[in-house]
Amino acid sequence: MSNRIFATYLIETAYPVDQAAAAMAGEQSSGTFRAMPGETAELLARFGARVESIDIIGDTQYPSLPHSRGPKTGASQRPRQAKVTISWSVENTGTILASVWSTVLGNLFELHHFSALKLLTLEFPDSFADAYPGPGFGVSGTRKLTGVYDRPIVGTIFKPSVGLTPEATAELADMMIGAGLDFLKDDELMGDPPHSPFAERFEAVMKVIDRHADRTGRKAMYAVNISGDMDAMRRQLDVIERRGGTCAMLVLNSTGLSGVIEIRRHSSVALHGHRAGWGLYDRSPALGMSYLAYQKFWRLAGVDHLHVNGLRNKFCEPDDSVIASAQECLTPMFAREDRPDTVMPVFSSAQSAVQAEETYRRLGTTDLIYCCGGGIIGHPHGVEAGVRSIHEAWQAAREGIPATEYARAHPALAAALDSFA
Repeated sequence: MSNRIFATYLIETAYPVDQAAAAMAGEQSSGTFRAMPGETAELLARFGARVESIDIIGDTQYPSLPHSRGPKTGASQRPRQAKVTISWSVENTGTILASVWSTVLGNLFELHHFSALKLLTLEFPDSFADAYPGPGFGVSGTRKLTGVYDRPIVGTIFKPSVGLTPEATAELADMMIGAGLDFLKDDELMGDPPHSPFAERFEAVMKVIDRHADRTGRKAMYAVNISGDMDAMRRQLDVIERRGGTCAMLVLNSTGLSGVIEIRRHSSVALHGHRAGWGLYDRSPALGMSYLAYQKFWRLAGVDHLHVNGLRNKFCEPDDSVIASAQECLTPMFAREDRPDTVMPVFSSAQSAVQAEETYRRLGTTDLIYCCGGGIIGHPHGVEAGVRSIHEAWQAAREGIPATEYARAHPALAAALDSFA
């Protein structure tokens, strides 16, 4: 197995493509376009980044992004797009994720050579599997914690996002768990605010969870948001573990790689990874990085669940992108039976019974968390019927029966299809 890191990019440049690719490799290894004292042939052979492949796509009429420049000499050229794969020796970075992030992203986006640059895919060598804990629970562990098998884990998000007191949050939890939900989560905006202190909110919800667990024998999972300063996150994680909680939520982009890695090493509960702010990286086709690359950092860091949006969502992401993201979460990074590293994709954003059939058809599995807000709470027959409609929609999908046909004998599903389609 190669001990190199491979990254594939979409680039757009007015330079000759091979020259632009060489600039990328030089900037992110030797760090200069000119030969420097001490930069021997042996050093470059060992530590210099390599341009592994160039696949020309074609010319574009105008630059996609401003402030790029072409060569100082020669006729002005139209920008040309290409896919470029570059590799680095692990000797450059060690097995340090923060160093890999700086290497494969780093200063590349500022280089004047490029009017578009996006990281598309990223491959880590096996040495990273030994260096990082990876998911603590993943798909099978999350199913064991929730006691849910052979169907999606069905959940919801506490709304309103902010403003609810701990008591009001507990009342919502009581209603939702009583209606049959498996999973509850804080909104990414809800952390440890004055109106709902973490400890009070968590205790209030846990009392509800325990009471329902005594009744049903199955404990709902609560992904309580601990995103914050490191010392506070450690203290809150300790509270979760002492109190018998099973999950903590981390807002990945604000917590950061080092924060997630540290919490994973400190934690004996599942970690729910929320990608709030993701659009900064992926919304532009000309800039940033794809989810296929992004999610690998967080899986190595140790999250067990990763948000992937949902079909026909309220955001701008197309359905094909959502499915590709979910499939990638369920694809092993390393071919090692002793180290399962798949994670549970979390479908959310305007989901209801309506999308279940297509989600199952396209994903081909029920290994997911299916979070619905209005699709449950807004059901015309009430919350319990809303939960029932989700189960019925997924049961129909698993049996290969069209939802509209299955709904003829299932009023909750029929009402959901009428209301949310």
